[in-house]
Amino acid sequence: MPKPSALLTRAIPGPGIELLQQKCDLIIWDKDSVASRDWLLEHIAHADGILCLLTDSIDTVVLDAGKSLRVVSTMAVGYDNIHVTECTRRGIPVRHTPGVLTETTADFAFALLMTAARRIVEGDSYVKQGHWQSWSPTVLLGHDLHGGTLGIVGLGRIGQAVAKRAQGFGMRILACRSPSQSHGKNENGPGIEHVDFSTLLAESDFVSLHVPLTKETRHLVGHAELRSMKHTAMLINTARGPVVDSQALYHALSHGEIAYAALDVTDPEPLPSDDPLLSLSNCVIVPHIASASIATRGKMAVVAVENLFAGLAGARLPYCANPEVYQPQPDLI
Repeated sequence: MPKPSALLTRAIPGPGIELLQQKCDLIIWDKDSVASRDWLLEHIAHADGILCLLTDSIDTVVLDAGKSLRVVSTMAVGYDNIHVTECTRRGIPVRHTPGVLTETTADFAFALLMTAARRIVEGDSYVKQGHWQSWSPTVLLGHDLHGGTLGIVGLGRIGQAVAKRAQGFGMRILACRSPSQSHGKNENGPGIEHVDFSTLLAESDFVSLHVPLTKETRHLVGHAELRSMKHTAMLINTARGPVVDSQALYHALSHGEIAYAALDVTDPEPLPSDDPLLSLSNCVIVPHIASASIATRGKMAVVAVENLFAGLAGARLPYCANPEVYQPQPDLI
């Protein structure tokens, strides 16, 4: 029996590649850059499955070209880059990698929180630029985490993991659900106060975002929301860049509406070198690396590959973004 054909849009950590090579005829974009649109459209025409990244737009045009496509697997938790509704209509399951990166991403969100609070990046620059001449009681004064109030927007797996870390620092923890999760009971957690979004913004010293990117969460944090925060408040984003209005954030940071931002994600991504956010000393930006530990990225790759194999075999796994694909679709009968 011939092996199924799998399209891989970027090299992934070793264990995942080895699994793919054993069971599939592998077509891979071999550059360390986003796969070109022309390459994707040309090669997906011959693919039974695709393992993509969050940087790849799997839209209607791509799905039209993928005549033999049986599964879309993404090495990410979020899948806003994939036209899930259209995949469902065509009977194509979309599989992602939730759970695997929860603790690692929570670690990093808290690292950004501490970086912002204690001005670590500014301190590093201060030393390297030769400004450190003596100890001073007033240089680079930051804010304590202990005793502070952390507002968590989106109390899913990662949000709850961040809350556990905050408890260890003796923080007051406020939480509100994602606007796209308006139904259901609040997630339980010791020491967590469930409040509405406006209360969270007004009372938090630190606001950490953990919501998926949806129509409801795009620009969830804009001019009005930033103005409602404390002028000493700090914003942490490890979710998706467009959850925050970048222009509004620049205005808030440069006009003292809030004190600091620490971003793992941006809009656009990556930021152009002349983006005004990059000129600010009170804004730390890193290149979407919240899940970038050796162990976690390796696990993500393996789960994404196993999801791909399951789709190619017609099997069902729990890591499916569109479980309704397994129900009969009336418009296709």
